[in-house]
Amino acid sequence: MTDSHKDLSAQEARQGAETGTVRWVLRISLALAVLAGLIIYFSFFDL
Repeated sequence: MTDSHKDLSAQEARQGAETGTVRWVLRISLALAVLAGLIIYFSFFDL
């Protein structure tokens, strides 16, 4: 029986490109969620 296991380096094991797009999407969606929360809060509780 042959061993078909191949050792990969960390760079070879990565499956996606590091473009930073995911970080921008997360930042923008977090900012929009906070903004929506503030709008909902101030629409129900007037200061």
